[in-house]
Amino acid sequence: MKEKAAYFTRRQHQNNRDGILFLLPALISYTLFIAAPIIMALGLVFLNYNLVSPPKFIGFNNIKRLLIDSQFTQVLGNTLKFFFILTPIHCILALGFAYAVYSIRVSRVRSVIRNIIYFPTIVTTASVAYVWRYMFGTDTGFINYYIRSLGFNNIPWMTDPAMIYVTIALFSMWKFIGTTFLYYFVGLQNIPSTYHEAAIIDGAGKFQTFFRITLPLLSPTIFFVFVTNMIGVFQIFNEPFLIASNNPVVRTLALHIYLNAFDNMRIGYASVLAVIMLAIILTITAIQFSVQKRWVNYDYE
Repeated sequence: MKEKAAYFTRRQHQNNRDGILFLLPALISYTLFIAAPIIMALGLVFLNYNLVSPPKFIGFNNIKRLLIDSQFTQVLGNTLKFFFILTPIHCILALGFAYAVYSIRVSRVRSVIRNIIYFPTIVTTASVAYVWRYMFGTDTGFINYYIRSLGFNNIPWMTDPAMIYVTIALFSMWKFIGTTFLYYFVGLQNIPSTYHEAAIIDGAGKFQTFFRITLPLLSPTIFFVFVTNMIGVFQIFNEPFLIASNNPVVRTLALHIYLNAFDNMRIGYASVLAVIMLAIILTITAIQFSVQKRWVNYDYE
């Protein structure tokens, strides 16, 4: 018995060692590229640093600057606008696409449509953004060219404060909805078919089956999609920077951080803004995790 117990003890230590070795690359990557920058940002909050001169301790001056920054409330409001515009598009519209494709019974057709929806996500954002900007140009874009050919006036896609949000929303939907769509599609495929078969036997229609069986069983995927999309929207940078050419109307918190850090060379103040963005994301994520037990269903797994 002692030899058997010693064998299992050695085996357990070996498994633990192997597990640590497998996790080590991820832990090193996390430490170098996530944990260390966060710690450095917390330290830079109290420094005056411009990448050229040596850092100088200035106490809470960067935080005081935040209180008089008239642009902060504007960029935070712009970020919240994107949150309320883009989150429903990605979380709801992608679900409709995924369920429609999932309902197709011909596997080849389903595979082709799935690839078409997902394809834009593999194209580089910068290249597509520049093409998008020329497509929606007020005078030179071919979208307005066809609108004029129909007898209508140009639509100010890039200059009107309201239409520029529409332009960016269309871009975000075309470019990024494929990732959310794929999450939903995989989630639908992982739902055991026995639940739907039982619903059909009980006489439930497609509407009842979707809302009373499919959605509850898909809730873990919905929760994951909402959290990841929320984090992504609060970090939105490429669209207002590349498409809108840094238009103040759509300047977001992430773009405000970039401009302060590398245009104005205020690394310390940019770190304050970065810490605030991190705090907002962590708070909303924590709230989501605290209420998930009320609506997320893991019972079938």
